[in-house]
Amino acid sequence: MRIIAIIERILKELFRDKRTLALMFIAPILVMLLMSVIFNTNSVTNVTVGTVGVSSKVTNEIKKIKHVHLKTYQTQEKAKHALTKQKIDAVIKQNGHNYHIMYANTDATKTAKVKLAFQNALTISNVKALKQALSKSTQANTQLKAQILALEQKVTQQKVKKQKAAQSPQSQKAAKISNTYVYGDHNTGYYDKILPILMGFFVFFFVFLISGMALLKERTSGTLNRLLATPVKRSVIIFGYMLSYGILAVIQTILIVLIVVWLLDIEVVGSMIAVVIMNLLLALVALAFGILLSTFANSEFQMMQFIPLVIVPQIFFSGLVPLDTMPTWIKALSYLIPLKYSGEAINGIILHGTSIFDLGFEITMLLLFLVILTSLNIWGLRRYRKV
Repeated sequence: MRIIAIIERILKELFRDKRTLALMFIAPILVMLLMSVIFNTNSVTNVTVGTVGVSSKVTNEIKKIKHVHLKTYQTQEKAKHALTKQKIDAVIKQNGHNYHIMYANTDATKTAKVKLAFQNALTISNVKALKQALSKSTQANTQLKAQILALEQKVTQQKVKKQKAAQSPQSQKAAKISNTYVYGDHNTGYYDKILPILMGFFVFFFVFLISGMALLKERTSGTLNRLLATPVKRSVIIFGYMLSYGILAVIQTILIVLIVVWLLDIEVVGSMIAVVIMNLLLALVALAFGILLSTFANSEFQMMQFIPLVIVPQIFFSGLVPLDTMPTWIKALSYLIPLKYSGEAINGIILHGTSIFDLGFEITMLLLFLVILTSLNIWGLRRYRKV
């Protein structure tokens, strides 16, 4: 009977807590629906290839391949500029029978698709050329036999061999293909692309979790209530908490960045200082976000329940899953996610060598998130102020 009494008490408390019920039953459904939309509409990888001096036979075969778009450039310099500006994924240049392919290589999936598309197009083009040569050779041999019968002249075996050799098609030279990579090498894989984004994600996740839990403990222990009973302004309290937790966030962020870059041996094309700055901005946003959500949680359990609603969307819209083929409304939602801007900025710095002075939009958006979340934190403390 005592077990039944305990069960009844716990169930009553749970069913009275509408927030917990919503996070337990509604949140998983929303997350699963979001995953279904994202992964079902992103099963296709589109690539854009630039060509310089490539024969029409090969380019025509490339155009026939689905999800491969072709752009023709007059010079190698223009094609390289487009590759640097991320307008194309690879450049194919033909020099006689030889081909040189330069890959952006920031996405291993796109690099592999370009390689496969070019090999297929080159193979089909060579097969067609051999068929045409074989057809011409057959016609030439038929004409030769007719001439021999008409002339009714004896020709020595040596002269016949020379005549046939003269009219037979020349063997086609095997094409030599050389590859170069703007970022990384042929061993660069998908993990190398997502590692910069994962670095930002872990910075966001741990700062969010630690700051939210720490402030929640301050509130449940009564420390925050005693502080709010004093004449100290709410803005001063929030700035004090953010600066104190911010010091720990700075140390944690620098540690994560250095370990990921040096221990995992990531190639950083741009500036390491720029990578640290962007991650620090993201950490401050996560700090403000964690403090804000902690004001709506009554316990550590409820704080943990916010993770599926806050952290999981950050993963989907951070760049780990390409948004190119997503529906318009999914793309619109991504603009409300701070990790989207930091992910694009960090990827640009590490993979493309983008200068921090060219990331004005991403920095502005992160600062805007920081200002809005800090203002909401100051406003949210009103519910706990007794005087």
